[in-house]
Formats: sequence, structure tokens, C-alpha cells
Amino acid sequence: MLAACGEPTTDAGTAAQDLTLYTCLSDETVQPVIAAFEDSAPGASVDLFRAPTGELNARVAADVRSGGLRADVFWGCDPLTVQDLVDQGLVGGWTPPEADAIPAQFRTADYVGAHLLYMVAVHRTDVPAPATWADLPAAGRTVAVPDPSVAASALGALGWFAADPGYGLDFYQRLADAGAVQVRTPDEVTTGVAQGLYDLGMTTANSAYAAVDDGSPVAVAWPQPGAVAVYGPVALATASADSAVAQDFISFAVGPEGQQTIGASGSYPTRPGVTGPSVPAGAPVVHPDWTSIAADRDAVLGGYQRVFGG
Repeated sequence: MLAACGEPTTDAGTAAQDLTLYTCLSDETVQPVIAAFEDSAPGASVDLFRAPTGELNARVAADVRSGGLRADVFWGCDPLTVQDLVDQGLVGGWTPPEADAIPAQFRTADYVGAHLLYMVAVHRTDVPAPATWADLPAAGRTVAVPDPSVAASALGALGWFAADPGYGLDFYQRLADAGAVQVRTPDEVTTGVAQGLYDLGMTTANSAYAAVDDGSPVAVAWPQPGAVAVYGPVALATASADSAVAQDFISFAVGPEGQQTIGASGSYPTRPGVTGPSVPAGAPVVHPDWTSIAADRDAVLGGYQRVFGG
């Protein structure tokens, strides 16, 4: 059973030490962070609900219908999802002092980025690496793309491509016209390419490099004009505003130890100077304009779904 949110004390009258965390972060990253936090805070316990962003949003909606968000902390995989929760009054209103160490482009007054995802291209080793994103919809090659209604990183990439005058939604139409296949998540893209089901695809850097490390016959490309950087914010539930343990968890996640744990797990930390997975020298990176993407989100997602269905 999930712990009730925002309970200020236990039966013994001491401060409550359990919290419920909702996240789309991979088990490989979130479990080490939880373990490190619980080691650093004796008596603290984290109840976890983890799912892809689409399923996470469905869980939040079900919570709201039944009385309110049942998470104390929400750790998303893109700022659009978390901003939507802020707009609903479900999270926000507090960030820890440690947030000041995170670059301003990865935080707001309501949440702070705790990890980064880079949308890159993964390709079979016997398939030429795409030099640019425009090379993906090439004739004679099967391409896989993740569903932006399921995966937050794919939604961020969709927003960037749709807003860029050199790509727009026409980029996805060209992919579909060339026979591109939509799958649910970036990991499914990576697995499909590794198994030879697809020649190349759009996925996250940590997923692609994990496949390389496992010996799969794949390689990673950072196409021009750049890998799309998508940050994952962590936010305090408004119903748990007085929960010290929830605040402590967020402080830990963006603090030095939490960020080091994230980097050691194979994910990219947001805190400068913390060691994480490598980024190739000179690898190009683009940063979406999240405010603009949020304003056009429904229209862009609708346009995408007219191309790939959904």
C-alpha cells in the first residue's frame, strides 16, 4: 500500500519518516538513489511507484479523481510533464537551497532538474551513422522512434523538432513516409536495433551506451545540429509541503551525494562538476525552449499523432 501523503507525525508522535515517490526514472538509477538516501537518513523509507511517463500521468489522474495526489515527491523525465502538475496545483512552491548549484536552465521556482537525458541516434554497426537528424528517413533503412505520449524524452525531442524551422512536423512525416516504426519507449528502440529489427532509431544516450557496453552490435551517433537535451525535474507535492523527509529527499537528489549516485548509475547528473557518463568530445547538443513548447504542446502532439497514430 502507498503511504498517505503529507502526514506530519507517526503514532508515536515523532516526525514521519516515510515518503512516496512517483517517477519515470529507470530502476537502474532510482534504486541506487533511494538506497543511498535511506542510508544517509536512518529511519527514512521511500515507497516507489515507477512507470513510463504516459502511465505515470494516468496514475496521477486516477489519484486526483480519488481525492488527490498520493505522492510526496514527483520526479519526472521532462519539464513539460512537471509544469503541467504545477499548473494543476499538485506540485511546486518549494525548491531546496541545493538547487542554486544547478544551472538556471534546469530549474524554476517550483522544481529542479536532477538528471539529464540526451536524445541521440543508435544504429547497427553495419549501417552508416547519421551525420544529421535529416539522415534518419533515408530510403532502404528501417527506423524506429519512441512514442512521445509514452516517453517524456520523446516528447521533448518532438517539441524541439517541431519548433525548429529546418525540421518541423514534416521531419516526422518524412520518417513515416520512409517506413519508420513507432514503438513505446527509447529502450524498445535500442533493443530493436540491437536485435536487427531496425537499422537505426532515436533513443536516449544512456540506453544506447548500455547496449554498447553489453556487447550489442550497435553504435551511438550525436547527429547535427545536436542531441536533444531533456532534463528531469524533481518537485515537492503541494499536499506534502510540510514533509521534512520529502524535502530532505529532494535536497539529497540534487546535492553532491545524490548527483554522484546518479552519475555512477549510468545517468547524466545536472550538477556541474559531477562525474557521469561520457559525452563525446565536441558532441553537439541542443536545448529546447520549454516555454514555447509548452504553449504548443497539444497542437504538436496532435500533429504527430496524425502522422503515426495514437
